Amino acid sequence: MPLGQTPDKPTILVVDDIPDNIHTLSGVLSSDFKIKAAINGQKALQIASGSPKPHLILLDIMMPEMDGYEVCEKLKSNPYTAEIPIIFVTAKAEVVDEEKGFMMGAVDYITKPISPPIVKARVKTHIALHNQNLDLAEQVKERTQQLEQSRLEIIQRLGRAAEYKDNETGMHVVRMSHYSRILAEQLDVSKRWVELIFHASPMHDIGKIGIPDRVLRKPGKLDNEEWDVMQQHVQIGGDIIGDSDSALLKLAQEIALYHHEKWDGSGYPHRLKGEDIPLSARIVAIADVFDALTSERPYKKAWPVEKAIGLIEEEAGKHFDPTLVPIFISKLDEMLEIRDSFKDEF
Repeated sequence: MPLGQTPDKPTILVVDDIPDNIHTLSGVLSSDFKIKAAINGQKALQIASGSPKPHLILLDIMMPEMDGYEVCEKLKSNPYTAEIPIIFVTAKAEVVDEEKGFMMGAVDYITKPISPPIVKARVKTHIALHNQNLDLAEQVKERTQQLEQSRLEIIQRLGRAAEYKDNETGMHVVRMSHYSRILAEQLDVSKRWVELIFHASPMHDIGKIGIPDRVLRKPGKLDNEEWDVMQQHVQIGGDIIGDSDSALLKLAQEIALYHHEKWDGSGYPHRLKGEDIPLSARIVAIADVFDALTSERPYKKAWPVEKAIGLIEEEAGKHFDPTLVPIFISKLDEMLEIRDSFKDEF
């Protein structure tokens, strides 16, 4: 802050239908605070919803048309104004009145006629407490974001660790997570769910960590016994992720367990069919296969995109959800941009 400047005064909104009462409170507080005034509840709501919003509201209860309780209720039901501290200033001094005010979310109760020292002290105290709460909430938010970011990094690295067992670059999980995100964005789901599937999908094959290399890295076709072993990776993956209260880990486990199920019920391990397969797994199934087909491996060439798309179209209603396939294909240009941005380098 430049020399000579002082911080802006906190703003107090005084709400009372009697102008003399507003004048009295303004006289008490104007030396330390910026004062805004409203002579009815509707005007109070309008001012409180504006920008910048007041730091605290002194609210009369007994007003015509809309009393203080109703004003308080509307303020607390609006996310923008819900956190503004409200102090009731009223002649209603019965215990039942105070109890009702506190139950509605008021932080304090000042009776009329007011005592200027009490008004000043309580207003300053509650603004200080509110500022402390805001600072604490910001610290918690920052710390939560740090923890969430750390958890995402661990999940992404674990997913790539599993992929390294049969793909030396581990870029498959990066590409297919973007494919899953793009497909999910086209559906009637929340942005939060799109974000979750983007971050959870890299864990789809984490169970490969538990599959012996003689099976996982076998260059030829697996025999029946080896195929039985390979199929165990979905349950191993579910066990590795485990049960959790985290929405992210819940979705990651769901994807790990069900991404090899097929729309017609011929998949594994549970032979789920149609919409009994979780949406997340149906999305990842398409993204996973498309990337596997169009990516080069040390033991195979990449399929041409047209051939891969042809197979996916043929498998609509058999392997894949038939409603998702055309949506996926409609975003093919974006998918190819992702493929070109995250290439494997052997």
